[in-house]
Amino acid sequence: MKYILAAILISFVATAQAQPTLAAAQGTEQNELNQAVQEAGNSQVDFIHALERHLKKYPQSSQKEKIEQALSGAAIETNDHARIILYGEKLLNSNPANADLPLIDRVTRELLEDANPASPGKALGFALRYENEVETTRGRAAEGHMSPGQWALEVNKGMSRALVLHARAVGNMGAPDEAVKQATKAWALAPGSESARELARWLEKSGKTAEAFEAYADAFTCEDARGTEADRVSDRSKLGTLYTKLHGNDTGLGEAILKAYDRNAQAKQVRMANMKQKDPNTFATTVSEYVLPAVDGHGVLALTAMKGKTVVMDFWATWCTPCRVQHPMIENVKKKYAGDPSVVFLSIDSDDDHTIVPGFLKEMKWEGPSYFEAGLGHQLTIASIPTILILDPAGRISSRMTGFLPERFEAMLAERIETARAN
Repeated sequence: MKYILAAILISFVATAQAQPTLAAAQGTEQNELNQAVQEAGNSQVDFIHALERHLKKYPQSSQKEKIEQALSGAAIETNDHARIILYGEKLLNSNPANADLPLIDRVTRELLEDANPASPGKALGFALRYENEVETTRGRAAEGHMSPGQWALEVNKGMSRALVLHARAVGNMGAPDEAVKQATKAWALAPGSESARELARWLEKSGKTAEAFEAYADAFTCEDARGTEADRVSDRSKLGTLYTKLHGNDTGLGEAILKAYDRNAQAKQVRMANMKQKDPNTFATTVSEYVLPAVDGHGVLALTAMKGKTVVMDFWATWCTPCRVQHPMIENVKKKYAGDPSVVFLSIDSDDDHTIVPGFLKEMKWEGPSYFEAGLGHQLTIASIPTILILDPAGRISSRMTGFLPERFEAMLAERIETARAN
């Protein structure tokens, strides 16, 4: 919220400078906004009231959209149901191209809990928008330093969440069969407790008790980071109720739950095996599990081979000018360890477009093998380029160097390598 407010104030100044005739009016409004925010202090509630009073006084403010963004953010932070809907809808409806998926998700969920008879229809509209926005990301190259498999997994999870909201909306509108259809699609894309629970909800309302029990059992036994303990308690209660309804008592309930657990565990193993065939890094959670493809297309490097070694990882990109300056310095340090197999230097490219990398290496005359990051940057939270990570022989990050000081770089790198070796 603070950064949105800063953007509002900066924009006021820029507008006044660009249009001197508006300077006085803008200055008055800005001063009043500054004072109102200062008086609100750290109170989110007072902050909301201050901005609302400001918009009431200046309904045509040139910064209205930014102020409403700040109000939407504050409403979410304070879990203010009514204002999340009010300002979230305003922001999303004022800009049909707004692809803020977390906002679409939150506004849709709030509408689905709202008592207004018009809310389910509005929620359905946003759920469909959510689906369309997620679908546009499916054909993109992996983002956020993810591997292709990790990206595909995240896209499927996003689509599953959107379909769950679609199911709830049409179900609330009186179409349980359509809700079952959409929830089934959500489960198939990314099996998890949320989609299973939604499927169970509408199967139960459709009178399909046995199928609803199986779906609740899936919800109870599936791993899902988004699930809560309250959800599991509710699922367990539903399981007991439905099982007793089906069998007259709860004898055998535990065995039925274990059967669901085994079924989902086996299905997960099959899914993971299939996805790993396409991308071995899809489910990698530690550095040693990653497999890096060579830039020249000849072979891969399994990082399990680095166990027990001190590893210097140079994350670079073709567009990075400092990387070009830094590279020969790394090569100088590398020469010092040329005869020491316990220290390994890895050149790791972070470009989104892999096709330009081989030509770049040839043009720059960079020798030695280079590898594509293949999701390793996401695992190691590489936020800027160039970055050098040094892993000690136990595989722990000993040093993270972002940017560099040319006059000290070689000495600093050598010093940090020695520190890592000593761990």
